[in-house]
Amino acid sequence: MVMVTGGYGHLGKAVVLGLAAHGAKVMVLGRNEDSFAEAFPELENLHFQRCDVANTESVKEAYAQVRAQLGLPAVLVNNAFYSRGNQPDALTDDEFAFGLDGSLGSAYRCIREVLPYLRERGAGKIINVASMYGVVAPDFAAYEATPQFTNPPHYGAAKAGVIQLTKYFASYLGPQNIQVNCVTPGAFPSPGVQQHPEFMQQLEQRIPLGRIGQPQDLAGAFVFLASSASDFVTGHNLVVDGGWTIR
Repeated sequence: MVMVTGGYGHLGKAVVLGLAAHGAKVMVLGRNEDSFAEAFPELENLHFQRCDVANTESVKEAYAQVRAQLGLPAVLVNNAFYSRGNQPDALTDDEFAFGLDGSLGSAYRCIREVLPYLRERGAGKIINVASMYGVVAPDFAAYEATPQFTNPPHYGAAKAGVIQLTKYFASYLGPQNIQVNCVTPGAFPSPGVQQHPEFMQQLEQRIPLGRIGQPQDLAGAFVFLASSASDFVTGHNLVVDGGWTIR
């Protein structure tokens, strides 16, 4: 059984659908059951458990409920994310701290609380979600005409931390037969952002494959890392970015 935090969002939905298509029983952890029902109206083997990854007690309770309903999890996908503020030189202390927690703190929280279940099972896989901006800095020329889409400093800093957190726990948990890996998406703008053709052109001209990523482009990476095909892979950052970070 696979637990996916934030599994009904723009990218999370594709991850869940990919896992389910390959036979996985998936528990989607999120804050809004109506959003879950809207995203997955007819699929079997999908379940929902309310969970706020910003709150330790909520995470603990969610995991306990999952265990009681479906048994021990085999895989955790840390996909949920939250943030506020985006101007590099105008973030408040609270905005910066909130953004760090939304990517890095929440990932650590979810890892820490799932470990007793994976240890009880004797094996497990954790898949974290980073970003190309955890690998390279933004090209700010891409945002000149659309400053509302500027990537904030806390985002890249936190996502770089997620990559390091992945390596740290891969080293720590390897002797316990728990693999920890990371997926780094490139440019996967939301449908709303895609309504701005000038910004889309700026993104596409920076991608060697010449197009933005579609959610389904991510699914295979998670299927691989969640399956037995990756049993000898740990501490790896699998980049799915159309080539953005090779330059």
